[in-house]
Amino acid sequence: MRAYRIDNFDVGPAIASVDFTPPSSGQIGVAIYACGLNFADLLLLKGQYQDTPPLPFVPGLELAGVVTAVGSDVEGFSIGDRVAVFSGQGGLADYGCFDAARAVKIPDTMSFADAAAFQITYGTGLVALEHCARLQPGETLLVTGAAGGVGLTAVEIGKRLGARIIAHARGAEKLAIAKAAGADHLIDASEDLRSKVRELGGADVVYEAIGGDVWTAAFRATNPGGRLLPIGFAGGEVPQIPANHLLVKNLTVIGFYFGGYLKSHPHVIRRAISTLIDWYQDGSLRPHISHKLPLERVDEGLELLRSRKATGKVVITLRDET
Repeated sequence: MRAYRIDNFDVGPAIASVDFTPPSSGQIGVAIYACGLNFADLLLLKGQYQDTPPLPFVPGLELAGVVTAVGSDVEGFSIGDRVAVFSGQGGLADYGCFDAARAVKIPDTMSFADAAAFQITYGTGLVALEHCARLQPGETLLVTGAAGGVGLTAVEIGKRLGARIIAHARGAEKLAIAKAAGADHLIDASEDLRSKVRELGGADVVYEAIGGDVWTAAFRATNPGGRLLPIGFAGGEVPQIPANHLLVKNLTVIGFYFGGYLKSHPHVIRRAISTLIDWYQDGSLRPHISHKLPLERVDEGLELLRSRKATGKVVITLRDET
């Protein structure tokens, strides 16, 4: 089978022909139809991700496909089931074996591409905003990087939860995408973020994916008693948080990492994914996929993330869904 595998961090990944191993106890075998790319994949390829596996490995954190084999001690899955898997690795291959606890069944109405673009971004958004930050109807939510994978879903979910949304993104095209997802107010990245947010009454909750100066401006535009979620650092600079400002303004900074919650609070993740699939089925959510590319063009897909030229998700397709 084909696999986009990395054997050496100095050399980089390449598509290789590898053998498929049957699933072990507690695992399911999956014929992979689609794999969603994430910023974390870029870190995996450099060995800089917090959950980087030992070499050699196949990146690809989330995927969707059809169950082809069921290992011992697995309940609830059968051959032929359509599933989405938060794999952590292994998604960029024709087949894979994954812990059954990381898989969920998906409805026939959900395409494999949508399912592969669904779990991490929407799961992060719902758990971070509802469970962690306790976002309330009528509160103001500031989302930075609002046309990216995690940002765009936060706009959708925040709107569903009844918040007023301020979307921050670069350029008219990206801002239009955020507006279509439900944003009430738009701020271009070329504008003064702090002053623009303060003109709009400040932010009660901040969903911040860029880091660096963007975090600093958003932090200073947060209302007293506000909650801030550092979701990522796409700009490359991890911000330092002044504790004295937290004290004076009664601010709360809440860390949230999807993979970590899957290990420590799996019931929260499962409940969130179940809710999100219900919202998908009633038409409330539809993943925005800017690019679908075959495995042979995975480097191009990763570059779209690296250069921040993608909107929503980039999905790699391994098989034709028809």
